[in-house]
Amino acid sequence: MLAPDAGSPRVFIVITTFNRASYLRQLLDSVAGLDPAPAGVVVVDNASTDGTEDLLAGIDLPVPVVVHRLPANVGGAGGFAAGVARGLEEGAEWLWLMDDDVVVLPDALAAFRPWLSRYSCLHGRRLDHAGQPFFWQHRLSETLGVHLPVRGDVFATSPVFHTNVGCFEGMFISAEVVRTTGLPDARFFLNGDDTTYGWLVSQRYPVAYVDAVVLQKTRPQRQIDLGIRHLNDSSDLSRFCGMRNRGHLARYLRLHGSYSRVGFGVGTALTATKEIVRLIAVERSVSGVTALWRGWRAARRILADRTWRPEPPLTGDTGPGAPGAPL
Repeated sequence: MLAPDAGSPRVFIVITTFNRASYLRQLLDSVAGLDPAPAGVVVVDNASTDGTEDLLAGIDLPVPVVVHRLPANVGGAGGFAAGVARGLEEGAEWLWLMDDDVVVLPDALAAFRPWLSRYSCLHGRRLDHAGQPFFWQHRLSETLGVHLPVRGDVFATSPVFHTNVGCFEGMFISAEVVRTTGLPDARFFLNGDDTTYGWLVSQRYPVAYVDAVVLQKTRPQRQIDLGIRHLNDSSDLSRFCGMRNRGHLARYLRLHGSYSRVGFGVGTALTATKEIVRLIAVERSVSGVTALWRGWRAARRILADRTWRPEPPLTGDTGPGAPGAPL
């Protein structure tokens, strides 16, 4: 396992936003209260039309803010790919990725610092909008291609939980890891991009979830508690992308010799079942089933696409097993 030198970390916060000016305002206000402060902030505006552009034009923070406005909405995946690339251009040594509907807690960067000499990719704990612990403790089953919840208190005996998935709502990652892994895959658009990216990182680096609360959600969501996990409300676009992106995940699993055709088929059936439960129990609708069907068909096309290639590393690392090695 590789780990970077965390002597004097130069941290850039990378935020992707789309038509949530009021939430973004809260997040930027919270960034102003960070102690210690980051070296800078990169805000990727996914072609918002709700006043976000005006908000960013007038923003005044005690740290540099780089606004990277895209000509079209490329989703969370494309936004984070652009934001991470811009952060590297700005000289970031570490990148803290987050959506626009959270706020950071004042001592968050101080809470991360003790871990930076041990881990290259880590996540802190989050609270939901009501101030309750947000459930995020999963591991990817490579056989099923599904991230499965881990029950119980994962911090009962240790302040760190090792996983093999990631989350762009709070991933804290070293620039060196990004260079050897490559940028997030913009083709995902949304849903599953961060899970897959975390898994790719875990093939060479430790991925940790540490017992330190660093973020709080500000956007309420409808949800049900299933005991082992929560199900939030979703959208037809997210459902479509979630099923379609299983095609991309399968290609990455194949690349690393971890793909099971039968197991992945079972995982796809489980994914569709979970989404149908979400539709019925949370959203009180079945109209989203069509989006699942369209996504499944799109995934089949990705699996059959002979031109598909992975995102390449940003370094010269192209040897056997490297993330960007030829198929």
